[in-house]
Amino acid sequence: MASVRPFVAHLPPAALAARIASVPYDVVNSAEARALAEGNPLSFLHVVRPEIDLPEGTDLYSDAVYEQARANLERWLSETPYSESAPSLFVYRLTQDGRSQTGVLGGCSVDEYDDGRIALHERTRQGKEDDRTRHVVTMRCQAEPIFLACRANAEVDAQVDAIAEGEPLFDFEAPDGVRHTLWTVPEPEVLSAAFEAVPMLYVADGHHRAKSASRARATLSAANPKHDGSEAYNQIMAVVFPDSELAILPYNRVVTDLGGRSHEQVLAWLGERFGVAASSPSPARRGDFAVYAAGAWHGFSVPAPGTSVIDDLDCALLQNQVLAPLFGIEDPRTDTRIDFVGGSRGTIELERRAEACGGVAFSLFATSLDELFAVADAGEIMPPKSTWFEPKLRSGLVVHRI
Repeated sequence: MASVRPFVAHLPPAALAARIASVPYDVVNSAEARALAEGNPLSFLHVVRPEIDLPEGTDLYSDAVYEQARANLERWLSETPYSESAPSLFVYRLTQDGRSQTGVLGGCSVDEYDDGRIALHERTRQGKEDDRTRHVVTMRCQAEPIFLACRANAEVDAQVDAIAEGEPLFDFEAPDGVRHTLWTVPEPEVLSAAFEAVPMLYVADGHHRAKSASRARATLSAANPKHDGSEAYNQIMAVVFPDSELAILPYNRVVTDLGGRSHEQVLAWLGERFGVAASSPSPARRGDFAVYAAGAWHGFSVPAPGTSVIDDLDCALLQNQVLAPLFGIEDPRTDTRIDFVGGSRGTIELERRAEACGGVAFSLFATSLDELFAVADAGEIMPPKSTWFEPKLRSGLVVHRI
């Protein structure tokens, strides 16, 4: 059973929510964050990307950055001002290009994350773990919810639909065109009870934030001689969405260094093994790929070996049968010759990046939620950059003090 419990939330004034809410920390770099927050001192990027308030070139992992985050958060909470709710659940809807996804924002269990009842499909990197853990511990706050998925449950869906017919706390359209709507759940314990019939939760987006919540709990509980398991740090702030409302976008690749090969040689290599023909930029089915080389898109298909759920993933097929043997890219996590581009940026962005570096771009068919669940249920780990979820949750709409 899944635990999705009410928690004490800090909420900004509704009139300021649109100005405060920001993109998550990990979808922008420092320069992009600085540009987005320019002229808006209320942007929550000042909390999740605090280096933007320090001189350019500041070490991102210096003491000053984490202290700036803490100071900015305290200023937000005292000056905005945020209001503190009774233990609550919320319904959170994101709408983009006419499609909506609606989930439940609440406190999930760190214990369930630690023992595998909140399943993973990605590895985390030590450096990013360390950064987010220190960020949480220094601020004593989870500032950004993680994105969880579950198999749809009729009772949960019915309650969520009824709540979403009421008057929302917030309802605004962000600069990127995504509409964000948040409702308070009037009877949170009833909705929590419905989640007990949901067998598993899955981390869809936010593996490093989830891991940092676990590590922060370990740090804070060790320092608390009166720890009894009821503390706020035992919860992970998360939004749980049913699989029926989610869509995964492809996570595409750009190879920036061809190792001395020409575009024509790359196409010839692919053609000898898989057959290559002119194609559209976006593959239409599993096992199909498109490569942008020599100024045009070309399609090819790679048969799945059928040996395991991991080996049959399109991102694994590309890695194992193209990127490694052709370019010598053995570890895409660390190889600097490969760049990853989320599907929301479109294939035009792939063309632009490939042209800029003289490389080639690969467009993939998106991983499905069924594949994600199958990998997680098997206790396996997907290749890096296998999924791209869009739209993204906004940061700063709900803050969880721990």
